[in-house]
Amino acid sequence: MNKKDKTLIIGGVIVCLIIAVLSPFLASPNPDGLEKSAENLAVSDDGLGYQAPFQDYYVAALGDGPLAEVVALAIGILIALGVGFAVAYVLKRRKPKESE
Repeated sequence: MNKKDKTLIIGGVIVCLIIAVLSPFLASPNPDGLEKSAENLAVSDDGLGYQAPFQDYYVAALGDGPLAEVVALAIGILIALGVGFAVAYVLKRRKPKESE
């Protein structure tokens, strides 16, 4: 990987983390989309469905404030980037068969 690529990747990670820090303060407190539709249809939340690791986009151990949301978003970004890099690494290591 050359220096230009590393600079681009580091810049992208920094932008992602800045978005993670700012989004809890910029997001609307009113539910919208799927959550609002579920409320309108009076869908019950009986706990039988999938339970996300960071429900409502915050880390429960840190309380219900902006810090808990920032940490959850940062962890999610780092996990997504880690999976992306792992897939890229595996695909890069695969050698294409030489044509005869």
